[in-house]
Amino acid sequence: MDTKEFTFIKLTHESYVATIQLNRPEVLNALNFQLMEEVIAALDMLEDDPETRCVVLTGNERAFAAGADIKEMANADAIAMLTRDQFARWDRIRRFKKPLIAAVSGYCLGGGNELAMLCDMIVASETAQFGQPEINIGVIPGAGGTQRLTRAVGKAVAMEVILAGRMLTAREALQFGLVNRVVPVEAYLQEAQRLAGTIAEKGPIAAQLAKEAILKVFDTALQEGLLVERKNFYLLFGTEDQKEGMNAFVEKRKPEFKGR
Repeated sequence: MDTKEFTFIKLTHESYVATIQLNRPEVLNALNFQLMEEVIAALDMLEDDPETRCVVLTGNERAFAAGADIKEMANADAIAMLTRDQFARWDRIRRFKKPLIAAVSGYCLGGGNELAMLCDMIVASETAQFGQPEINIGVIPGAGGTQRLTRAVGKAVAMEVILAGRMLTAREALQFGLVNRVVPVEAYLQEAQRLAGTIAEKGPIAAQLAKEAILKVFDTALQEGLLVERKNFYLLFGTEDQKEGMNAFVEKRKPEFKGR
């Protein structure tokens, strides 16, 4: 596999397990368009690679991903966000056929949390923090956060995380069913790769079909919920509060929301 084209991810491979590492450490792995395109390109290659049976997606000890790159969205309007169709990238990850494990340490927020939840399993370090803080910048989750988080942790906790901006510790995420296990920070990636190796020892076709069958439990209702979420996400780009919230984030100041 040719990995020379990658700037914002690193791709490694060992014993049927591939590891994709998000690599924008200077901005806590903020998910810009190019990074997401590179993740998709890597997954496209790995899906067709018979030597890959399971994939681990990770960041670094400080952050899995602290969210989307706000600078790319701050001044967009609702129509621009709609026609940009940035969520096509997320849909492609959702359709990835092979088992996908997130190895999470540090910040896993906003789009980062949505990306982790797109994976089939999550292994967390003791320092991991999960959240959907979009409410703090005048919008809501737009890549599945309202739907997948609620399915994972239940209505009450999801309401507090999304409406109040609460972050969940690794232990809380385990308690609420968001993650599979919590391990010391020095072992989180190795543990995810160990789990991936166990899965890679199984029949690869059976693993893919088992994944498809399990996800089918959520598909129908989830798709309807995603449409509602995306419509509301796009509409918020027609508000003054969205501009104020995102520009305040970029300018590193507290936003002043006006409710319009």
